Amino acid sequence: PARHFDTRTTEPISFFLSGLEELLAWQPDGNDDFNISAVPLAKRQPPLHSRRPRTLVCHDMRGGYLEDRFIQGSATRNPYVFYHWRYIDIFVYFSHHTVTIPPVCWTNAAHRNGVPVLGTFITEWTDGEKLCEAFLAGGAEAYRAVGKQLARIAQHYRFDGWLVNIENTLSAAAVGNLPPFLRHLTAQVHSAVPGGLVIWYDSVLRNGALRWQNELTEENRVFFDACDGLFTNYNWKQEHLERTRGMAGPRHTDVYVGVDVFARGDVIGGGFDTDKSLRLIRQHGLSAAIFAPGWVYEHLGEENFLQNENKFWASLSEYLPTHSICTLPLATSFSLGMGTSRFLAGKEEEPGPWYDLSAQEIQPFYPEREGRLSTSCCLQDAWCGGSSLRVQGTIPPGEEHVAVRLFSLQMPAPPKLFLTLLYKLEGPHPDEFAVALELTTWDSGTCHEGNVTSLPEPNGRHHPRFLPAPPPGLAKLFAVCDRGSNGWTSRCYELDLQDCSLRDLSLLVSRHQPSPRETSFTCLLGEVRVLDAASVAASPPEVQSVSASQLWWK
Repeated sequence: PARHFDTRTTEPISFFLSGLEELLAWQPDGNDDFNISAVPLAKRQPPLHSRRPRTLVCHDMRGGYLEDRFIQGSATRNPYVFYHWRYIDIFVYFSHHTVTIPPVCWTNAAHRNGVPVLGTFITEWTDGEKLCEAFLAGGAEAYRAVGKQLARIAQHYRFDGWLVNIENTLSAAAVGNLPPFLRHLTAQVHSAVPGGLVIWYDSVLRNGALRWQNELTEENRVFFDACDGLFTNYNWKQEHLERTRGMAGPRHTDVYVGVDVFARGDVIGGGFDTDKSLRLIRQHGLSAAIFAPGWVYEHLGEENFLQNENKFWASLSEYLPTHSICTLPLATSFSLGMGTSRFLAGKEEEPGPWYDLSAQEIQPFYPEREGRLSTSCCLQDAWCGGSSLRVQGTIPPGEEHVAVRLFSLQMPAPPKLFLTLLYKLEGPHPDEFAVALELTTWDSGTCHEGNVTSLPEPNGRHHPRFLPAPPPGLAKLFAVCDRGSNGWTSRCYELDLQDCSLRDLSLLVSRHQPSPRETSFTCLLGEVRVLDAASVAASPPEVQSVSASQLWWK
């Protein structure tokens, strides 16, 4: 069918459904196996349902289904990518089609970084009224069929739920069935998708009128009570937040206060003033819904996008609670899922632009300290994929080193860890510096490095032992130990811990000689791995029942 394949290139594409008939007629189909997410949602700490304020990002760009629709990627120059996953909790893919199924590349990238993805179910204008009348104004059977289909679609394509956006007036009969429809949809999604979510957009009221409230009120509360959360409209002031906090009670973190980065209408702040809106939202203990952060790309242009994107998210980071990785192995080459060429083992394999978010790797923090430290993506050189992580900073006078926090971890430490690092020092005097990894553990009286007789480390900082050669029996996995190539330096380490809990993984850049002057450094990170020695030594499970379908030989 045409919707599974691009008519121009015949390549497989992600798609949406238009209207009620297409939704009700949808059945799983062998043609769309491409569209099923291949990456399970990574576990994270704290879990999504913990009671701290969350951050939702709603991605709405030029109608959606742009180059991101190509399931096997495309040769797009300067594409839009999102990679600040550590700072957000939920990602919504938005378009104005009735049923927006998120393009699978977004689900893969988000899941790899511990973020659930929601599609959008929207009705609007006169057509929306007719559609709602058709499935809401009749008996329970009609709306239950719609709820069941939406849950089946999320389950089949392995994304995590729905934003429901009814932006048209409703008859008395239709609005009467809306809360039971939402309750049914939410129950269906919860049972079909582990950790699934249904969020309601602040639009129609309990009497069926279309009037955006910009807050939680008695008029829209019935819909909030029927699902997992409310996404408010954008034209709020401080008093709306105060009333919302009071009305939501213990569910205050289930209210996602809308912030339009394009700053349309009467809003507190968008663009590079978005932090003003977030500050107020957080002062009231509420969650935030950042709408159209693609403003950075669309408004400021494609040329300096990565630089502007880092600046935008750095300006908000104070108000964005981050989440930690809680499972090993952790392995990443920092690739953004795009590039100006493809690299393998530090060597350019294939020049030319490419874009494929499914190939995006686990993303770190992007810490910025004005004038002292910046982390960014480097497209000109990489170990593997399309980019490496560039860490630039200064070591202050009299200090020996600086630690750059890459990942937050929250898990019990296995007795033995192996770590690997690939890096490249740039700049006029690379020989002045040494580069290593540092792991910190949560303070506890029981945590020891090495054996029980060794003393606890001060402030829980551990510096893994350098391994000049691969550990016995693991030569293949650690082939690169102390043998980089193409200008990259490779290092392997091991660390023995007892009764410890992992906290942070940082890059440690040190000076060989203490100096009374400030010293600047630039280091590219090509790959970092943190592995549990016990699971590395075990032989991997055998792959079984491999099948290939839809082959087209060229």
